Amino acid sequence: MKKFLIVGLGNIGEKYSNTRHNIGFKVLDFLAQKEDLSWETQKLGDLTTYKFKGRQFLLLKPSTFMNLSGKSVLYWLTKEKIPLENLMVITDDLNLPFGTMRLKAKGSDGGHNGLKDLQEKLNTTKYNRFRFGISNEFGKGRQVDYVLGEWSDEENKNLPERLEKSVELIKSFGTAGLNNTMNTFNGK
Repeated sequence: MKKFLIVGLGNIGEKYSNTRHNIGFKVLDFLAQKEDLSWETQKLGDLTTYKFKGRQFLLLKPSTFMNLSGKSVLYWLTKEKIPLENLMVITDDLNLPFGTMRLKAKGSDGGHNGLKDLQEKLNTTKYNRFRFGISNEFGKGRQVDYVLGEWSDEENKNLPERLEKSVELIKSFGTAGLNNTMNTFNGK
């Protein structure tokens, strides 16, 4: 059975649970709830397994806090013997309008400390990342407050549909491949 590691980036703890920065956790929680999966706390994160069309998706929410996610990702890639091309990291992106999706096979960290740590631990920029747009609707010097702030009422209203699309993207990544998934979902 082909295995994939799908990592949602976020920060542990109740005070972060509904923040924009935790969209990676939110996407995986949505998938787990939809498919009636149970999370299990293991080494360096919470995990669950989702099986779909002959594929096994290991879903991981690192418990190392966002900026130290690389340690958890490297551990589980190695332990489960999952090839790097079967890794997808879900993260927030300030440079994309709210809810816009962009899947890429490689790239810079874009100033994102979680991705910076991943690059350092994996020793490469060539890993799949699914960027979920959170927009940049904040005043000068307010970036941290915005990213660690909770979703607006309007965003909360539109979030379920965007989370549903995100789950479709994950399934497509495992079944249709990276290029087909990028063509289908990027910019949507």
